Amino acid sequence: MTLRIQGLTGATLEHAPSVCHTCVWWQSRTAGRGVDKRRWIEKAETEFGAWGSLYYDEGRVLGSMQYGSARLFPRASELPAGPPSDDAVLVTCAYLVDRSSPWVLQSLFLAAIGESKDRGAAALEAFAYRYPEGESDYERFLVHRTVFPHDFLADFGFQTIRSSGSVELARLELGGLVPVLEGKRSKVLRALREAFLPEPALEPRRP
Repeated sequence: MTLRIQGLTGATLEHAPSVCHTCVWWQSRTAGRGVDKRRWIEKAETEFGAWGSLYYDEGRVLGSMQYGSARLFPRASELPAGPPSDDAVLVTCAYLVDRSSPWVLQSLFLAAIGESKDRGAAALEAFAYRYPEGESDYERFLVHRTVFPHDFLADFGFQTIRSSGSVELARLELGGLVPVLEGKRSKVLRALREAFLPEPALEPRRP
């Protein structure tokens, strides 16, 4: 099995899901002029670097995630429970291509955690939603791609710092994370394999 996580940049955007190619929802304000995605990418890469991650399996992209400094995403200041903190990297959205591969979202978050820690960010933040008990995984992970389930983020150690109705701003402090989450994407991916991929099945001995 060949798993790979690569940075999302202007050069790799063509490999992301097509809906991501021109989307500027996070880059624009509710009432404002349109945003040129190419100019935004130049600014993001100058100020921040790669602004997300792509998850590959055997050369096929199974998911993507966008994140960066909060100032790169003006829409975040207008959302309920906003604005995000100036010292944090903000995860804005994730897109899963294959709903039968639930570990992809975990791996993208692990990559974002490792990348943000490498950059010296104080924390990782994301908008969360408290879904009613019994809500389907389809509703929780595929319908809303910009607001993540509260319990999913809590499993990573995110804590709510502000709420507005069912929407929350959740924060993961990066200063005290265990060493296994430190380092470049290769180290994060190795930790991912150990944490989320099942052990290979043992073949029965032949007589």
